[in-house]
Amino acid sequence: MNSKSKPKQFLEMHGKPIIIYTLEYFNEHPEIDAICIVCLYGWEKELERLLTSYNIHKVKWVTTGGETGHDSIFNGLKVMKNDLQDKDVVIIHDGVRPLISKELIDKNIKTVALYGNSITVEKANESIVQINDNGIIDNVPSRAKMRIAKAPQCFRFEEIWTVHEQAQKDGFKSIDSAHLLHYYGHTLHTVESTPYNIKIATPSDFYVFRALFEAMENSQIFGI
Repeated sequence: MNSKSKPKQFLEMHGKPIIIYTLEYFNEHPEIDAICIVCLYGWEKELERLLTSYNIHKVKWVTTGGETGHDSIFNGLKVMKNDLQDKDVVIIHDGVRPLISKELIDKNIKTVALYGNSITVEKANESIVQINDNGIIDNVPSRAKMRIAKAPQCFRFEEIWTVHEQAQKDGFKSIDSAHLLHYYGHTLHTVESTPYNIKIATPSDFYVFRALFEAMENSQIFGI
């Protein structure tokens, strides 16, 4: 994202920051007890102002992010540690992934209850190829079995905390939590993502978000 004035999660659509669109789903969900936000350094006061303005009342912890997403998740888990029990469910989500739904959160919570963890995935709609260091294709796996890992990604606190502690000792940093648990040999269970669960990382993503949001609003208002 090329915005120099604001980080992408604070960019506004129809006068409301992206982070607030995301938080509202969790704040309004009846099974969510508390929210931890890992915030970009220097933006904590602005975040606190927004939480008050939009009455995001379930936020219990705000901490500062790290150099990578892996570090930021660890910071969030660390600040929650003294308040959580081993079997408590932790739902990890991207602040810039605002087009989720109550139903998707429901499915993740139910899957964690059954299996101990839950990774949101989406079917790959194009072929995925694996290449070597020289840019030559090594493998073309069957698209029918390919999935794109998304968020939320959900775990019992004991499971996600233990692997993060081990990763700290080993100096290992993961792409995301699914990657981390797979690296340490855990069996992972999936739920299918709802449509349009995009992550806003580029300018084009922002415009796709706006178009999808407006289409969803029109569908609710006009039944189209």
